[in-house]
Amino acid sequence: MPAPLLAIETSAILPEASDVVVIGGGIVGVSTAYYLARRGVSVTLLEKGRIGAEQSSRNWGWCRQQNRDARELPLATRSLDLWDKLSEDIGEDVGFRRCGLLYLSQNEVEIAGWAKWRDFSRSVGVETHMLSAEEARTRGAATGRDWKGGVFSPHDGVADPSRAAPVIALGIMRQGATVLQNCAARGLETAGGRVSGVVTERGTIRTQTVVMAGGAWASSFCRQLGIRFPQSAVRSSILSVSPGIAGLPDALHTADISVTRRGSRGGHTLAISGRASVDPSPQKLLFSREFVPMFARRWRSLRPGGAAAWRSGFETTARWRLDAETPMERCRTLDPRPDARLVRETHRRAQALFPALRDTRIEASWAGFIDSTPDGVPAIGGIEALPGFILAAGFSGHGFGIGTGAGHLVADLVTGDRPIVDPRPYDPARLAAAAWGKVSDF
Repeated sequence: MPAPLLAIETSAILPEASDVVVIGGGIVGVSTAYYLARRGVSVTLLEKGRIGAEQSSRNWGWCRQQNRDARELPLATRSLDLWDKLSEDIGEDVGFRRCGLLYLSQNEVEIAGWAKWRDFSRSVGVETHMLSAEEARTRGAATGRDWKGGVFSPHDGVADPSRAAPVIALGIMRQGATVLQNCAARGLETAGGRVSGVVTERGTIRTQTVVMAGGAWASSFCRQLGIRFPQSAVRSSILSVSPGIAGLPDALHTADISVTRRGSRGGHTLAISGRASVDPSPQKLLFSREFVPMFARRWRSLRPGGAAAWRSGFETTARWRLDAETPMERCRTLDPRPDARLVRETHRRAQALFPALRDTRIEASWAGFIDSTPDGVPAIGGIEALPGFILAAGFSGHGFGIGTGAGHLVADLVTGDRPIVDPRPYDPARLAAAAWGKVSDF
């Protein structure tokens, strides 16, 4: 079933022209359009289905610095500052709160890794606290267990995935910009070697700047333009339990289960970190060399999937016509069936860990496709071969938390303002010649 999501009304009128067209109404796309609109830029946001209906409403809602890759950490820190301001600036609640994130462990190697990250974080001004066994037991009292240790990041938090992207889209429209739902972008027009327009299912918008923030669809769209963007997705399942459970931390991770209090209703979402299915697809075969190291590192938590990705069409390697229906119109929303066995196991683990959950029932479950780059760091930046085309995709399961900062960074690149963070670590050009087996120490 679809994840819970706030429905909003948007425009039905396709503009003839726009300074910038943003493709994709997830958290990165709406944030990009929002920060452009605030600067007075004429911007149009295109979403083939509903705003926020794919992974932006299907995630945990965590907005964290803790354990971030060193390259992503500056973006994570600035994103938290932006999350702080959104509700007040827009006049609608995005559900963000700095509740702190709690990690508990029985594994001394894992605890040592957290301590190493803590030492690194101090050097860049990020506060995180290692927990002794006694401190971990106290903070993890809801589990009724002893723990060898843990870590608490007091300035991290969560936002509400059911509200965040739609509310930011409301903010875009209140700035006078255009948001279109159920309007797929089929491709681009060019003139003089650069972008000159976006072809949609409703007609063409003249523009000289396009931002591709289409999440899991980005690689197949780029392929239509002759741009090679290595991207692969796994299918993850999540569930929610009934509201009314007291005493659980707002956000807690353990090796067995992760729990998050979701939204204003007080319900909780449950998931097993890293567990996912790998659905075969033409795109996975195309980029198999790049992704073998990543999948090999995660082989214990991944399992072979089914035909969901192939049927959905987002990982196709085929070319499509601009004057006929495209895969984006045949599949408005990626809404794969959750893994029933994994959902049952997740609920069982949660009930075993938290006494307060033992009498709960599964209220809902859903699945989503988490897209990734080979090095697990997003691709944000212009494509040299096609002036006017900017990529913002491959967020590798981190897009919701850093989406506000990513959108601000893209707006900076478009307008030529001073970037909110150094954009060089995210340059898509790095993916052309990277050593795929190498990752950051953090």
